[in-house]
Amino acid sequence: MGPMERQSGVALWRQIADQIRIAIGTGEFDDLSALPGEVALAKRFSVNRHTVRSAIASLKKEGVLRVEQGRGTFIVQRTRLRYPVGRRTRFTDGLADQASTREGLLKSHAMENANSAIAEALELPVGAAVIRLDSIGTADAVPVSRGTRWLDAERFPGFVNIYRKLGSVTASMKVFGIEDYVRIRTRISAHHADPETLEDLRLSPGAIVLVTEAVNAELNGRRLEYSNTSFAADRVEIDVDHSIGQQGEKEQSQDHVAGDARKGPAG
Repeated sequence: MGPMERQSGVALWRQIADQIRIAIGTGEFDDLSALPGEVALAKRFSVNRHTVRSAIASLKKEGVLRVEQGRGTFIVQRTRLRYPVGRRTRFTDGLADQASTREGLLKSHAMENANSAIAEALELPVGAAVIRLDSIGTADAVPVSRGTRWLDAERFPGFVNIYRKLGSVTASMKVFGIEDYVRIRTRISAHHADPETLEDLRLSPGAIVLVTEAVNAELNGRRLEYSNTSFAADRVEIDVDHSIGQQGEKEQSQDHVAGDARKGPAG
């Protein structure tokens, strides 16, 4: 854990909470399962004990730490969900063997005009009508992600009601005759969660989220969906696996070859 940046504009207690969270993630305290005492942490970060208490209180609220009166502060041992990102990234399928229930809950929706970023991602003119869906992804009733996605409004009329009923983008796409689609771009970054994400994911101020910016398309390359999704960093780890979906694509390619062979030579 490094020194505090006192002129950064970020509160010291938040910096300490971030460093403790990172240290837990890297296994620095694995042998102890407990944090050093307040005095030791205050000395380590060159701050007063009140600042350390604020950091610990924040992490306790998030469920990262637990405080036992008279004993100390302990790490809440939990296993992060592994969210695989590959050619065929699906929220419910990705967590299928890790949670009994997975659900996408529609929080809000709206009709918007595509800005330049959305228009570029969906290959639409700037200002084109798009559907915006805000949803919460849960695993065993615990919120793990908050996502916003945009789709071409002209191509997907009634998508909101279909998604509200089915709770799955993949299932909703099938209603429009799209049996399969693939991820063609994913960018991952880490940020402090904004107030709305803190509330939706039940996090405390200063919590870190992993953010994926993604574009999905049909197999022929036609754009379907542009999304930004925030994952609670202490609940989910993102695993980029380039092999996901390749077997299905290989089988599909072999089917096409077999079909061409059955047709016989052209002419």
